[in-house]
Amino acid sequence: MHQYKGKLIVHTGSMFSGKTSSLEKDVKRFNIAKYKTIAFKPAIDSRFRRNEIVTHDLTSMNAILVDDINQLIEYCNELKPDVIAIDEIQFLGGKVGDIIAGINGLLEKDFTVIVAGLDMDFTGKPFEIVKELMPIADYLYKHHAVCVRCGNDGWVSHRKSEDQERIKIGASDEYEPLCRKCFLKVKENMTSTE
Repeated sequence: MHQYKGKLIVHTGSMFSGKTSSLEKDVKRFNIAKYKTIAFKPAIDSRFRRNEIVTHDLTSMNAILVDDINQLIEYCNELKPDVIAIDEIQFLGGKVGDIIAGINGLLEKDFTVIVAGLDMDFTGKPFEIVKELMPIADYLYKHHAVCVRCGNDGWVSHRKSEDQERIKIGASDEYEPLCRKCFLKVKENMTSTE
């Protein structure tokens, strides 16, 4: 698995698409290959258990909570892992440019960096950090959930409530995956009832 040294692996897509499960699978493979791995998650992610990354199908792995990229880098300098996994990268605090610079710095030091994150918010607008990571990724995987209305590939994480805050942590109680067609239909219906 030496070919992954200094490489960036990005898993993206909507909620319920298997991004975190794929990140966890990658980490397990590196563990089997005897690489030292460390997983991180943004402190804002209060779903499930605090010091674990938990998938929607409830598998889990230990994780260190961090507020921003600087705190993550401090842990890496101290603990010296080979492989760094970051779940829910769109929630990591700090400026996009600082996060990109920090990740590039880790890659230049030959760390393998695996990230998972939403490509879009509930309105269909891209999350800037994921948008910036995609073109610099060595390996990029776009995952799809199943649209709960028609069964096609899910495209966006539709928020069920009318809350308009961009960042609202939740799971199936708050969000559902929709394909583009069903999402546009829901938006059209919401506009016509206003």
